[in-house]
Amino acid sequence: MELAHSLLLNEEAYNQLGEVQKAEFIFDWLRYLEKLLLATSRSDVKEKQKTLVEQLLSLLNSSPGPPTRRLLAKNLGILYSIGDTFSVYETIDKCSDLIRSKDDSPSYLPTKLAAVVCLGSLYKKLGRILANTFTDTVGNILKAMKSAESQGRYEIMLSLQNILKGLGAAAAPCHRDVYKAARSCLTDRSMAVRCAAAKCLLELQNEASFMWSTDLDSVATLCFKSFEGSNYDVRISVSKLLGTVLAKAIISKHSGAAASRQSIRRVSLEEVLELLGTGFLRGSSGFLRASGDMLKGTSSVSRDVRVGVTQAYVVFVSTLGAAWLEKNFAAFLSHILSLVSQSHPKVTQTQIDAVCSRRCVSFILRATIGGLGEKAQIAAAKDICQAIWKLKKVVDAVMSDSNLEIRLGSTDVAASQHMLICALQELGNLIHSLGTTAAPLLQDSSAGILDSVISVIPHPSISVQLAAAWCSHCIAVALPSYLTPLLDRCLERLTVLKSSPEAVTGFSFSVAALLGAVKRCPLGIPHGKGKIIMTLAEDLLCSAAQNSRLSAQRTQAGWLLIAALMTLGSAVVSHHLARILLLWKCVFPVSPKDLETEKSRGDSFTWQVTLEGRAGALCAIKSFVSHCGDLLTKEVIQRLLPPLPCAVDLLTQLSSILKTYGSPLKTPSLVYRQRLYELLILLPPETYEGNLCAILKELAADLTAPDIQVAASTFLLPPLCHRDDLLLLSPLLQETDHRFIEEQLLLCNGIACGSLEYDPYSIYEKDVEGHSVPKPLPPALSVISAAVKLFGVVCAHVGEAQRHLILEQLLDSIKHAKGARQQIVQLHVVSSVSSFLKYVAGSKRNLGPEEMRRPALALVMGALESPSPLLRCAAAEAWARLTQVVDDGTFTAALAQVSFDRLKSARDVVTRTGHSLALGSLHRYLGGISSSQHLNSCVGILCALSQDSTSPDVQTWALHALSLIIDSAGPLYYMHVEPTLSLIIMLLLNVPPTHAEVHQSLGRCLNALITTLGPELQGNSTSVSTLRTSCLLGCAVMQDNPDCLVQAQAISCLQQLHMFAPRHVNLSSLVNCLCVNLCSPYLLLRRAVLACLRQLVQREAAEVSEHAVMLAKDSREELTPGANIKEVGLEGALLTLLDKETDQRLCHDIKETLNHMLTSMAVDKLSFWLKLCKDVLAASADFTAVTCVDTMQEEEGDKGDDASVLTTRNDDRFHPFTNSRWATRVFAAECVCRIINQCENAHSAHFDIALAQEMKKRDSRNDFLVLHLADLVRMAFMAATDHSDQLRLSGLETLLVIIRQFATIPEPEFPGHVILEQYQANVGAALRPAFTSETPPDVTAKACQVCSAWIASGVVSDLNDLRRVHQLLVSSLTKIQAGKEALSHLYNESASTMEILAVLKAWAEVYIIAVERHKNLRQPLKTTTCSEESVRNGSHSSDGLLDLVLTDLGTLSRLWLAALQDFALLTLPSEFASQLPVEGGAFYTAETSENAKLHYHSAWALILHATALWLTSTGFVVADPDEGASNLSRPVTPTSMCQGSSSGATIKSPEDVYTDRFHLILGISVEFLCSLHSDATMESITACLHALQALLDVPWPRSKIGSDQDLGIELLNVLHRVILTRESPSIQLASLEVVRQIICAAQEHVKEKRRSAEVDDGAAEKETLPEFGEGKDTGGLVPGKSLVFATLELCVCILVRQLPELNPKLTGSPGVKAGKPQVLSEDGSKLVSAALVILSEIPAVCSPEGSISILPTILYLTIGVLRETAVRLPGGQLSSTVAASLQALKGILSSPMARAEKSHTAWTDLLRSALTTVLDCWDPADGTHQELDEVSLLTAITVFILSTSPEVTTIPCLQKRCIEKFKVTLEIKDPVVQIKTYQLLLSIFQYPNPAVSYPYIYSLVSSIVEQLQEIDKRKPEDATELQVFQEGIKVLEALVAIAEEQHRAQLVACLLPILISFLLDENALGSTTSIMRNLHDFALQNLMHIGPQYSSVFKSVMASSPTLKARLEAAIKGNQESVKVRIPASKHTKHSGKNSSIQLKTNFL
Repeated sequence: MELAHSLLLNEEAYNQLGEVQKAEFIFDWLRYLEKLLLATSRSDVKEKQKTLVEQLLSLLNSSPGPPTRRLLAKNLGILYSIGDTFSVYETIDKCSDLIRSKDDSPSYLPTKLAAVVCLGSLYKKLGRILANTFTDTVGNILKAMKSAESQGRYEIMLSLQNILKGLGAAAAPCHRDVYKAARSCLTDRSMAVRCAAAKCLLELQNEASFMWSTDLDSVATLCFKSFEGSNYDVRISVSKLLGTVLAKAIISKHSGAAASRQSIRRVSLEEVLELLGTGFLRGSSGFLRASGDMLKGTSSVSRDVRVGVTQAYVVFVSTLGAAWLEKNFAAFLSHILSLVSQSHPKVTQTQIDAVCSRRCVSFILRATIGGLGEKAQIAAAKDICQAIWKLKKVVDAVMSDSNLEIRLGSTDVAASQHMLICALQELGNLIHSLGTTAAPLLQDSSAGILDSVISVIPHPSISVQLAAAWCSHCIAVALPSYLTPLLDRCLERLTVLKSSPEAVTGFSFSVAALLGAVKRCPLGIPHGKGKIIMTLAEDLLCSAAQNSRLSAQRTQAGWLLIAALMTLGSAVVSHHLARILLLWKCVFPVSPKDLETEKSRGDSFTWQVTLEGRAGALCAIKSFVSHCGDLLTKEVIQRLLPPLPCAVDLLTQLSSILKTYGSPLKTPSLVYRQRLYELLILLPPETYEGNLCAILKELAADLTAPDIQVAASTFLLPPLCHRDDLLLLSPLLQETDHRFIEEQLLLCNGIACGSLEYDPYSIYEKDVEGHSVPKPLPPALSVISAAVKLFGVVCAHVGEAQRHLILEQLLDSIKHAKGARQQIVQLHVVSSVSSFLKYVAGSKRNLGPEEMRRPALALVMGALESPSPLLRCAAAEAWARLTQVVDDGTFTAALAQVSFDRLKSARDVVTRTGHSLALGSLHRYLGGISSSQHLNSCVGILCALSQDSTSPDVQTWALHALSLIIDSAGPLYYMHVEPTLSLIIMLLLNVPPTHAEVHQSLGRCLNALITTLGPELQGNSTSVSTLRTSCLLGCAVMQDNPDCLVQAQAISCLQQLHMFAPRHVNLSSLVNCLCVNLCSPYLLLRRAVLACLRQLVQREAAEVSEHAVMLAKDSREELTPGANIKEVGLEGALLTLLDKETDQRLCHDIKETLNHMLTSMAVDKLSFWLKLCKDVLAASADFTAVTCVDTMQEEEGDKGDDASVLTTRNDDRFHPFTNSRWATRVFAAECVCRIINQCENAHSAHFDIALAQEMKKRDSRNDFLVLHLADLVRMAFMAATDHSDQLRLSGLETLLVIIRQFATIPEPEFPGHVILEQYQANVGAALRPAFTSETPPDVTAKACQVCSAWIASGVVSDLNDLRRVHQLLVSSLTKIQAGKEALSHLYNESASTMEILAVLKAWAEVYIIAVERHKNLRQPLKTTTCSEESVRNGSHSSDGLLDLVLTDLGTLSRLWLAALQDFALLTLPSEFASQLPVEGGAFYTAETSENAKLHYHSAWALILHATALWLTSTGFVVADPDEGASNLSRPVTPTSMCQGSSSGATIKSPEDVYTDRFHLILGISVEFLCSLHSDATMESITACLHALQALLDVPWPRSKIGSDQDLGIELLNVLHRVILTRESPSIQLASLEVVRQIICAAQEHVKEKRRSAEVDDGAAEKETLPEFGEGKDTGGLVPGKSLVFATLELCVCILVRQLPELNPKLTGSPGVKAGKPQVLSEDGSKLVSAALVILSEIPAVCSPEGSISILPTILYLTIGVLRETAVRLPGGQLSSTVAASLQALKGILSSPMARAEKSHTAWTDLLRSALTTVLDCWDPADGTHQELDEVSLLTAITVFILSTSPEVTTIPCLQKRCIEKFKVTLEIKDPVVQIKTYQLLLSIFQYPNPAVSYPYIYSLVSSIVEQLQEIDKRKPEDATELQVFQEGIKVLEALVAIAEEQHRAQLVACLLPILISFLLDENALGSTTSIMRNLHDFALQNLMHIGPQYSSVFKSVMASSPTLKARLEAAIKGNQESVKVRIPASKHTKHSGKNSSIQLKTNFL
C-alpha cells in the first residue's frame, strides 16, 4: 500500500494487482491524494495537472464503486480549484458525454454514476467560474434522470444539491426545473432517493424564494405525501426540509428589500401553523381532493404522516430559536393543544388514535419547551397552567348542568379531555426537569399551579384523573417539600368527597402517584401517613358494598392505596401486614363450594365489582412481593398461600362466567387474568405446585384463543431476541431521540401505544425508561405478555408427560389456524416456547426425554421460515437455546446440518435469512460449535450468501451471522481472517450507499474481526501491517458513508483499533470526525462519539483537546452547531452538550469524559477550567443574590486575576453558556471540588500565596489555585445561594473544601492574618439562607458542617466577626431543643434526626476546637517563634471561643448525652430489640430507627469526644443532671435511660448518674473499637480514642477503671486490636496514650489500697499486710486475667513491629544477636518512646512477687531498644528512642520494688544481669556491632550506677568492667565523646555513697589530669575543645570539694598550674583568638573562686612557684584593664559558658 502514496498513480504497481486489490489500491491512492493536493505547492500541482486529470478520468471508465467515485470527484474538484481551470470544460464535456451515453448495461452504470458525482463536485468547488455552462449540464442531468434507476436518481439528486451549493444565486434560471425534478423524487418508491431529494430541496430553498412564498402550500402537501410509507431517515430529512421552509416563510417577511423586488406573499404564523395542522389532522389527502372514504368518515391519517409532521413542528421551532418561542409561546401552545381538541374528532375518534395523537402533541411540547432556559420554562409553565384553568371552566360549566343526560353525553367533556391530558403531562415533565428551581413558580400564588392540578383531579374522565395524578407525582419528585402537603390535601379531599365516584377514583390515583414518588425523595414522608392511608383504604373497602353507585370505584381505590403503600418498603408495611393479609384472605371464597354458590347468585354488575376487587387484591400482593421482599418469611408465605388455589379456580371458571354475563365482563376478566399471571410470575413455583396443570391449560387457551385479532409481535418478541440481533430489524427498534413517537409505527394500526389509562395501577411503579410517564399496554396485550412469561416457568415445572402433551397441542393449534390468525397464533406459541427454553437454559435444567425434541423443533423450525423478520429472529434464538438445553453433540450437529442443507437448496429470501441467523446463534450459544469443520462450512456458506447482490436482506443477515461467528470463534477464526477481511473491504467498496443496512452489518463484521485480532494489530510483520491497513481502509470507507449508523460503526471500529494499536490511528482525523458528529441528530451516532471520546481522553486528553481546538480554528464553517469549540474548547462544547442532552447514558459518558479530562489537564489549564465552571455557574436563571455580596468585595481592591462575575454578565455575546440547567451547574460545582483536589497533589505553590506570586512573576504562564481564591469563593457562594437544593448542597460542599484547604494560608501583606479572612462576609452570606425555616433538613445539615468547619478553622480571630456565624448555630440549637416532636412535619422523622444530629455534631466540633486552643494557650509557650501565631489565636480568640460555647454548654451537654444514649440503644444487637423503648429515643422514633441509624453513625464520634471533654471539665461531678431539663418536652437525660420516661421513676443518686455516664461513654467506645468495620473512618477512631483520653484525665473515672480490673483488661485488649488492624501512627499513638492512662489508674488504685491498708492496720506488724498489686504472693500472671500481661502484649506488639530484631524468634537465636543499629522514622520513634514510658510504669502496678516475674521482660525490651537504636548522631545528641529507653531504665531501676524486702534479692540479681547485658553490647562475643554509640551505652551504665542500690554495681567484676569502659572512652579523641564522658563522671563522682563513687575516682582521676595537661600543651582551637577543658576542670573542682581534708592539698596543687597556664598577660590579651580569650576568662574566674575557698593551700602553692604567681598577677592586672574597656563583652562570655553547660546536661540523671 505504501506504493499508493504518491502524487501520480503508480501504474506499474497498479497493473500487477488482482481485481480486489486494485480497488483497494485506487481508494488508498485517492485518500492520500486528497491530503497531498492540499499540502502541495500550486506550481507543483500545475506541472503534473495534465497527467493527473488523465489518470483520474481514466478511472471513471473502470467502473469505480460508490466510495471511490465520491473520492475521485472530490479530488477532481480540489485539483481544479488549486491548479489551472482551462481544461475543466473538457472534463465537464467528457462527463456529460458519459451521462448521455445510451449504454444501459449494469456494468456501465458505475461509470455513469461516477460522471454524475464528478459534475456535482466540480460545480461545488468551482462555483461561479462555471456559471456559463451550468444550464446545459443541469439539463443533461435532468434528462438522464428520466431513464435512471433508483441509484441514478439518488446520485443525481445529491449532485444537483452540490451544483446548487456551488453556484448560489447564479443558479436561478434552473431553479424551477430542479424543483420539478426533486418533487417527483420526494415521493419516490426508494427511501434513499426521497432523502436525497429532501437534501436537494433544502439546498434549493436557500435561494429559491418561491418555495417559501407562492409554492408554500404545494411544498407542504408534497412533504406530507413524502411521509406516507416513509422510514425514519426520510422522516428526519423531510421534516427538516418542511420545518426549515416554514420557518423561512415566517422570518423572510422581515427583509423588506426582497419583498419589494418580487411581490412575495407574506405568510403569518397562524397560516403556517394552520398548514402544519392540516398535515397532522388530514394527512396528505389535501384540502379539496377528499376521497370518498374521507367523506364517509372512515379513513384516518396514516401514522407515519402524523409522526413526520410532529417532527417537522419541532424542526420549525428549533430553526426559529428559543427567543422566538418565548415570544410566541401562548399562540403556539394553543395551536398544539387544539390538535387534539373536539374540533377535530377524526384525530381522537378511537381510543387508539387518541393515544397516538396525544403522544405526538406531548412530544412536540417536550422537544420545544425542553430547549428553553429555566426562566423561560417557568413562564411556559404559567401559560400551560392558564390553559388548564380555561379547559377546567368548560368542564365545570357542563358538569354543573343539572340534566344528567346532557352531562354524560356531552362531547365537550370528552373532547377537551385530551387537551387537558397533554397540558398536565407537559406541566409535570416541565416541573420535573426544573427540580427545586421551580420553587418560585409554585410559591407564586397568581399562577396557582397546585390549585389548578388539584382542581382537575375529580374530572369525569379517568385519563385526565391519571394525568393530573401523574403531574402531582412530578411536582412531588421535583420539590420534595410539597410531597407531604399534597398528600394531605388529597387524603383530606378523598375523605370529604367519599360519596363522589369521580373524586374517589381521582384522589386515590393521586395518593397512589404521590406514594410512588416517596422512594425518589430521600427525605421521605412522616411515618404516620402510612397508618392514615391504611385506615382509609380499609374504610373504602368496607364501605364499598353500601352504595352500588360507588362500589366499583371504592373497591378499586381501596386496593390501589394498599398496593401503592407497599412501595414505601418493609419499614412501613411491617406494621400493617396483619391487616393486609386478613383483607387478602377475605377477598376470595374459602372453598370451591363457595365459589360455585357465588356463580349461581351474582349478576353482571356484582361480578364486575368482584373481579375488580380480586384483581386489585392480586395487584396489592404482587406489589408486596416485589417491594417488601425481606418480609417474605416462611410464615408470611404460608399465610399468603390459602387464597391462591381459589384464585386459580376462578381463573378456570372465567370463560363460563363470561358466557353467562356477556361483554361487560370482558375487560375485568382480562385484567383479572393479567394480575394473577403477574403475581404467579413473582412467586416461587413451589408455592402453587398443586395448580400447575390447571394454570398451564389456561395459558395454552389464552395463547391460542380464537378471538385474538391483533399480532403484537413488537412488544412480545424483542425481550426474547438477542439485543444484537434486533439491529437487523427495523431501525425503529433502535434507540433514537424520537423513540417516544416512533414507537407507534412499530405497532400495526390496530394496536395502541401504551398509555396510563390502560392500567391505573402502574401509576405508583417506577417507569423503566426513567422519568417519563409509565406506558402500560392495553390489557389484551398485557395478558398475552404475562402469559408468555408465566408459560416459561410453569411448563418447566410440570411433569414430562404433561409437557410433551402441551407442546403437541400448541403445534396442532398452529396447523389448524388459517390465514392471518395463523400468524398470530404462531407468534404467541413461538414466544411461549422461546420463553420456556430461555427459562430452562437459565435455570440449568434439561428439556426431558427425546420425544420432547420433535414438537419443540417443529415449532421453532416453522417460525424460522416465517415471513415476519421479528419472528425469524426470535426463532433463531430459540433454535440455539434448544441445542443448549438438549446438550447433546449429535443433536447440535444435526441441527447445523439442517440449516446447511436448507441454505444450499432454498432460493427464497425468508429461508436464507432465517437459517443464516440460526447458524450465527448456534455459534453464539455454543461457542465455535467445538469443531473446526463446522466453522469452515459455516464461514464458506455465509461468505457466499453475503455476496448475493440481488437481495440486500440476505446480505445483511448473512453478514450479521458471520459477525456472531467471528465473535464466538475467537482464535479459531485466525485462518479465515484474511479472506473475510478482503471480502468485507470488497463489499464496502461496491455495495451501493442506498443499502445502508448491508453496510451496518459489514461494520459489525469488521468490528468483530478487529476484536479477534486484538493486540496483534500492533505487530510489525508484513502480514499484520496488511491486515491493519485493510482495517483502517474499511473504517475510512464507512466514515465517508452518508448513513449515520454506518458512521457510528466506523467510530466504534476506530475506537477498537485505537485500543489495540494506538500508534496507527490518526488521532487528528479521528478527533475531527468526533467533533463534527458531537451534535448529530442521531442518538446512536452521538453515543458512539462519546464512547470513543471517553476512551481517548483516558490516555491522551491533552492531545485530543488540542486537536479539537486546532480543527475548530481551521475549519471555515462551524464544526458543531450548538457547541462553539473555537471559544470554549472541547471541554466547553461537552458542557454545552451535557446541558442539552436528555439521554441518561450519553450524559453519563459526557461526565466521565469531562472527569478524565479534568484529572489529566485541570492543573495545567487551571484558569481555563475555572473560567468554564464559573461561566456555567454564573449562567443561572437568578442573579439577584450574587450581586449584593460581590460589591462588598470589590472595594477591597480586586487583584487583577479575577474579573468580577458582574462584569461578565452584562454582555451576553461573550457568554458561552446561557441559562444552564441546574444539573449542569451541579456538575460544574463538583468539578470545582475536583480541581481543588487535583491541585492538592500537584505543586505546593497552589496553596502558598507568597510562593505563587513569586513564581507568577518569574514566568507569567505559571498559574496557581491560590491566585484564584476570589473566584473559588464566589463560585461556591453562587451555588450555595441558588434556588436548586442539589446545587446548594454542592455549593456548600465546595465551600467546605475551600475552607479546609485554604484556612491556614497566611496573608503575606498582613502578617498574622490568613487570606481567607477577607471573605468572611461571603461565607456568612452563603450560610445564612440555609438556616431559614423553609430550608430542607439536608441543606441545613450540610450548612452546619460548614459553620463548624469555618469556626474551627480559626480564620476569623475577632469575636464579633465570629458571632455572625456562631449566631446561626445558636439559632439552630434553639430550634432543635424541643426534641424530635417540634421539627417540621413535611418529611420523614429520620430527616429531623439528621438535622438535630448535624447541629449537635457541629457544636461538638466547635467545642473540641475551643477546648484544644484553650489548652494550648494555658500550657507555657514552648516555642519561641509563635509570637505572631499567639497574637492571632491569642487570648481574645481562643478563650473567647470557649466562652461563646460555654453559654450554651448546659443545654448542649444534655442533648449530647441524650444523643449518645440513643446511639447506644440503636447499636444494640437485634436480639435485644424487645428491650428498646417503645416510642424511640430522644431524637428518633421507633418506626424510623433503621433510617436514623445512618445519621447517628456519621455524628456519634465527635459528640462522644465533646461529651467526654465536657465531663472532664466538670471533673465528672455536676450538681444536678435534671436541672434545666424542664424546657424539653420530655426530659432527655441519662436518668431516663431504660425507663419509659420520667414518670415518677426512682431518682438515681448522683453517684449512679456518673456511673451511668461513665459506662455510656466507655461502652460506646469499646463497642465501636472492638468491631472496627472497614468503613470506619479515621476521624471516628481518633475521636473515640481522644474521648477515652479525656475521660481518663480525671480522677473519678480513673478510680473506676483502676478498681475494676476486668474493665481495664477489656479496654487493653480492644486497643491491642486497634493497633493491629490500623496502620496509622496517629491512631496507634493515641491508643498508647490511653494505655498509659489505664496503667496510671491501676497504679493509683494499688497505692490507694496500700495506703488505706497501712492506715487500718497501723498498729499491726508489717509482715501481716496483704500483698496488693498484680502477682499477689505467687508472682504468677494469668493471660486474659492480668492487666500487666495485656499491657506487655500490647507494648511488645508495638516494639517488635518497629524493631523486628527484638523478637528472639525472628532473629533466630534466643540471646542477643547483633545487627546494625538504625534510626527510626519520626513516627516510629514516637511510638517506641510511648511504649517504653508504659513499660517503665508497669512494675508499680505489681506486687513485689509480680514485679519479679515481669522485670526480665521489661529490661530485655528496654535494653533491646537501646541496643538497636544507639546510632551515633552528629553533635553527640542521643536519638529520641535512646533517650526514651534511658529514661525508662531510670524509672525501672529507681522503682520501690527494687528495695522492697520481698523482692530485693531477686531484683538485685536481675539488675546485675541487665548491666552485664549493657556491657556486653560494647564488645559482643562475635566482635561485630561496632557502630553503637559509646555515649549512649556509658549513659546507660551511669544510670545503673546512680539509680540502683549500691550492691548491684559494686560487685568487683561488674565495677571493674564499668571502670574499664570509662577509661576506654576517655582515650577516644572525639571531643564530643569526651565532653559527655566528663559530664557523666562528674555525676558519678558526686554520688553521695562513697562505696559507689570512690573506686571510680581512684581509677580515673589520673587519666583526667593527664588529659587536661595535654590540652594545656596544644592550645584548644574551637568551642568544643574549649568545652572539653571546661568540663574537665569542673570534674576536678568537684573532686576538690568531695576530697577529704588530707588529700585536698594535692588536688589543688594539680589544678592550679593547669588553670594558670591558660592565663594571658595584658599584651597577649589584645592579640589573641576569641577561644583563647574565653579560656583565659574561664581560668581566671575559677581561680578567683578557688583562691578564697582553700586559701591555705592556695598560698602554699603560690609560694612554692614564683613563676605561677607572676603569671597570675599579670593576668589579673591585664584583666582589670580590659574590663574597663569591654564590660559588656565579658558579661556576654560569662553567660555563654553557663548557657551551654546547662543545655548539655543530660536530663536522665
